[in-house]
Order: sequence, then C-alpha cells, then structure tokens
Amino acid sequence: MSGLFSWHPVCMSLAFCLGMTEGILLFSHESSPLCLWSHKTKVRLHWILQALVLTAAITGLVLIVSNKNLTEQPHLVSWHSVLGIVTLAATCGQGLYGLLLLFPGLIKNCSAARLKLYHATSGLLCYMLATVTVVLAMYSGWFQAQINGTAWYICVVAPFYPALVVMNQITSAYLPRRKVDI
Repeated sequence: MSGLFSWHPVCMSLAFCLGMTEGILLFSHESSPLCLWSHKTKVRLHWILQALVLTAAITGLVLIVSNKNLTEQPHLVSWHSVLGIVTLAATCGQGLYGLLLLFPGLIKNCSAARLKLYHATSGLLCYMLATVTVVLAMYSGWFQAQINGTAWYICVVAPFYPALVVMNQITSAYLPRRKVDI
C-alpha cells in the first residue's frame, strides 16, 4: 500500500510547490520568462495552471484517503492533515473566486479592480496555508524516514524562499503606494 501513499506527496508537491507557485509568479515582471506575453494570455495560463493545481490536489487527497481506508488508519490525526484539508478547501474557494474574475458581470456591486485585489489577497493566504502545510508534512514519520540530517533542514527551509518571493510580488502589485515627501 505504500505505493499508493507515495503518490500523495508527488501530487501535492506538483500542485502546491510547482503549479501554484508558477501560476502566481507568471504575472511577475522580474521572475517570469513569460514577462513579454500579453496580460490576457497570462490570465488564461494562470487559470489553466490553477485548474491543474486543483486536479492534482484532489487526486492527492483521493490517494491518501484511499490509502488510509485500505490500511485502516485514522483520518485527520495530524496538524498536516487538518491544515491540508483547510488549504484544499481554501484553494477550491479561491478557484471559484477566480471564476468570478473571468465573468465579472456576475457580481454587480463590485468593481473588477476590487475583485482582483480580493483575489490576490485571498490567493496569498491560500499560498501561505499551502506553504505551512508543506512544511508540516516534513515533520511526518514517513518524510523523516526518507530524508534526514542536513537534507531535512534544507527541505524544511526551502518552501519559505518562494513564499517570500510570492508575498513580495503580490504586496508590491496590490498594496497602495504612498508618496514620500522629501
């Protein structure tokens, strides 16, 4: 059954460490090789990547639930699993929110700029939840049996670098800029 379980971290890593990160950073002028593409093309690619994130994450969830059922182990017994469910629910909600941006006419009382701000802010929250969930996974017995010593510490610290880059990109793009009097 460990073969079934081992696909869970693969799917979740592809979803949250690769897909979600790239789906956000493709809007960056500094970090993306796609910086010359039109905004409309980037939005479409963002939408496709985030749909793939949800697909991979739901697949990872189905795999771990199936594995737990087959091995008759209890569900939701670690902080990683509980926060993982919260993260997946928030990511699904964020996906629905993104659909509102594709069809802004569905909400009459809110401007597109405000919707984008809310989407970016809640997206940052989802990304931070995903980062913490990934780090919590590294405290699991399975992960520590696979990786130990210095490599384990590197793995624990590694998710925070892209998280800082994503936070910087979103806050730089969406936080109001104050004029400084000199």
